Amino acid sequence: MTRAFLVVMDSVGIGGAPDAADYFCGDVPDTGANTLAHIALACAAGHAEDGRSGPLRVPHLDALGLGAAVALASGDETPGLTATATGTWGAATEISKGKDTPSGHWELAGLPVPWDWGYFPKTQPCFPADLVQAVCDIAGVDGILGDCHGSGTVMIEEYGAEHIQTGRPICYTSIDSVFQIAAHEEHFGLDRLLNLCERIAPILHDQKVGRVIARPFVGEAGSFERTTNRRDYAIMPPKPILTNWVQEAGRKVIAIGKIGDILSMTGIDEVHKGTDAALMDHLETQIKTAPDGSLTFANFVEFDSLYGHRRDVSGYARHLEWFDARLGGILPQLRDGDMLLITADHGNDPTWTGTDHTRERVPVLIAGQGAGELGHLKFIDVAARVAAHLEVEPQ
Repeated sequence: MTRAFLVVMDSVGIGGAPDAADYFCGDVPDTGANTLAHIALACAAGHAEDGRSGPLRVPHLDALGLGAAVALASGDETPGLTATATGTWGAATEISKGKDTPSGHWELAGLPVPWDWGYFPKTQPCFPADLVQAVCDIAGVDGILGDCHGSGTVMIEEYGAEHIQTGRPICYTSIDSVFQIAAHEEHFGLDRLLNLCERIAPILHDQKVGRVIARPFVGEAGSFERTTNRRDYAIMPPKPILTNWVQEAGRKVIAIGKIGDILSMTGIDEVHKGTDAALMDHLETQIKTAPDGSLTFANFVEFDSLYGHRRDVSGYARHLEWFDARLGGILPQLRDGDMLLITADHGNDPTWTGTDHTRERVPVLIAGQGAGELGHLKFIDVAARVAAHLEVEPQ
């Protein structure tokens, strides 16, 4: 019996989404956004020299078919990615409405989102009065800060000192279907923040808002820093998904990163969290030790959270090269018959305007299953391929 490892490089899109014109960063449509290709072009042009230099170097991903997948998805040029693919590769297109984490992950796990997500207007204030009152009642405070669309790091910089002084939580949203609450781990309390998010989440879920996210931070004014104690409270998928299919077949399911939060722990036996560096260690451990027939489902979020949203091209390139180098050490440890499938959930082009995700196709790169082109796929084909490999039946 063989094993499957499903790895999501969060936000590593490859352009070409046919409906990109229907999605926007501010007033600019996502038409033409291409996370991977634009990073490669910036590197080749000498515009990504902070902490690295020269063309983008991801030889192991390229050998699996990354450059070929970009060409298939969008036809865009990717300097430095010219390898002849030795893996199985293709490009996947999402059908769910949205360009956020739950939409992408649910569909990769076999379930297109069956409803329209709830969003908040880009006004200030943007949250309804009854929601604000519910937050205040649960937290025991007399008001909130933020109450707007914004970037998390900017929200903390702008409101962190006032938050410490008043005790009011910082509440904000984005173009995604999300309600985020930032609070200081020491002054407000981490347990208090998590309790607030857990209790407010059902109200948001009833409105089809996909996630409530706890965003703890530490430090003092001028040096605030978010911690790794983030927690996502997501809507439970309304139907069985890949993790359920595998678990119901009596197999073990291991979640690495925020997979457990995204999927509301449905069908998951074991969770490992941490920075992306720690998550890579966890992935390597599972490749060495995971039992026959198991599924390991991993998400590497820092492409998105640290570099995409912050429009840090050099940082994103560095992280791709780091990921690729670690991948090179992991691939030889796969057992005969194992499947390692690498994909993404959406784009977040760091050369694009604004700070939001971008609607893009994603790569599908498979190691351990020979070489060949898969062509254009749907996100749900990822779940079907993993299930077939593990010989479990979709429910």
